[in-house]
Amino acid sequence: MAFYEDLGEGRFRSTPSTTGAWDERFQHGGPPSALLGRAVERLAPRPDLMVARITVEILGPIPVAELTVSAEVVRPGRSVELVHAALSHDGRDVARAQAWRVRRSVGVTVLSRHQAAPPLPDTEAEVTAHGLGGYFTSLEWRWAAGGGLEAPGPSIAWARMRAPLVEDESPSGLCRVLVLADSGSGASSELPIEEWQFINPELTVHLHREAVGEWICLDATTTIQDGGVGLATSVLSDAQGPVGVGAQSLLVNRW
Repeated sequence: MAFYEDLGEGRFRSTPSTTGAWDERFQHGGPPSALLGRAVERLAPRPDLMVARITVEILGPIPVAELTVSAEVVRPGRSVELVHAALSHDGRDVARAQAWRVRRSVGVTVLSRHQAAPPLPDTEAEVTAHGLGGYFTSLEWRWAAGGGLEAPGPSIAWARMRAPLVEDESPSGLCRVLVLADSGSGASSELPIEEWQFINPELTVHLHREAVGEWICLDATTTIQDGGVGLATSVLSDAQGPVGVGAQSLLVNRW
């Protein structure tokens, strides 16, 4: 089942595939982030520009319901431009995104110094055993390092979407990255999810090239400071190597 059904005129019906871990009435942050990324890409597209940075502000719980998507170029330019996108429900914004589209460079390559992702494991990971459904079973997961959802600590996970973001569409590389990037905090949780919440009000992803292929790798770690807040950071890769980095500020508290 696709994450969203296109109802036309910027309206989308959210399906149960978007459901998150905390409450079945609300969405995981990955699908709406990708839906905002899709809006950014489709607004006055230019082949000489790519999305180099996108920040998604999650303004509150995003319901599994009908959403309206809008986008506008707020700072046009020949070399860089800033795009704003918004998701609304019942006339109220529930998430917003700001994205910089940057002109592609030609003739120079300096490879990422981030560690290359481990090879894609042969064995699919089991997530339903943890009582998770919706979003989590709508992706195929393969853990390359760490305990994943089973044990605290850093993890490296490969994942691919079992279904498209929007019905009858092939997801772009950006959408595939954004669907997964919001899982950095969950994949690298340092505290038991049965006792602790770690909720991110934002997601920021920087990209130095566009992802290719179905599989995206998330190499995630979480830092939590007494008297401060949490921070989850992720190196994002495809089969050819790193494509960028993601970060999430975290509200960490007991249930």
